[in-house]
Amino acid sequence: MIVTAIRSLLFVVMFYIWSVLVSVGATPLLFGPPAGILGMFRFWSAGVLRLLMICGIRVEVRGREHIPTGPALVAPKHQCMLDVFAQFGVLPASAFVMKKELANIPWFGWYARRVGCIIVDRDAHASALKKLVREAKLRFAEGRQVVIFPEGTRTIPGEAGDYKPGVAALYRQIAVPVHPVATNSGVHWPRHGLLRRPGVIVFEYLEPIPPGLTRPEFMQRLQERIESASQRLLAE
Repeated sequence: MIVTAIRSLLFVVMFYIWSVLVSVGATPLLFGPPAGILGMFRFWSAGVLRLLMICGIRVEVRGREHIPTGPALVAPKHQCMLDVFAQFGVLPASAFVMKKELANIPWFGWYARRVGCIIVDRDAHASALKKLVREAKLRFAEGRQVVIFPEGTRTIPGEAGDYKPGVAALYRQIAVPVHPVATNSGVHWPRHGLLRRPGVIVFEYLEPIPPGLTRPEFMQRLQERIESASQRLLAE
């Protein structure tokens, strides 16, 4: 446990050093096209995954045949911060749905706004949903992959969170496939604390859900697909 704690602390220090170096060093990209920032995100994400080797953690991506290359809605299980970082390195043109508080973080928020992330005010309720649908349509028109965490917040491994209405609103309003993503990330990168446990973190892209289902059918299929696959990964 002591060795794991030391390695975890070293990773956290290196993670923040790496993040500051990349984010500040890439500042000129704020004045260029969004493609440059997306490339920076991929570069930064690759560095984070390499740094995880300090903790004895390896990241594996499964179901690559289900990774979208065009307009699609991506709905990952959310257990830790890495669930965000990993998508940067996998998706060709991601646009995240994020709460407005994150958009106020220097550099990170600036990049998020410039690259077209969809920033929502959770307290705005109906107006937030309208804004979410409106901006998602713009991102889909650009051929982007809109990433939304259907549970809205990080959950404990093995726990099914409360699936929020945002993903259902997008599914109902926009005829694009939804790509669920299962993971076991929270076992090795807990949602709280500094400890990082060695092992293999898996992100598994699942068979996409086609448009056209009723809202209850869609929500049931989405939750069942994500939760059953995530439970299977936890049991490995």
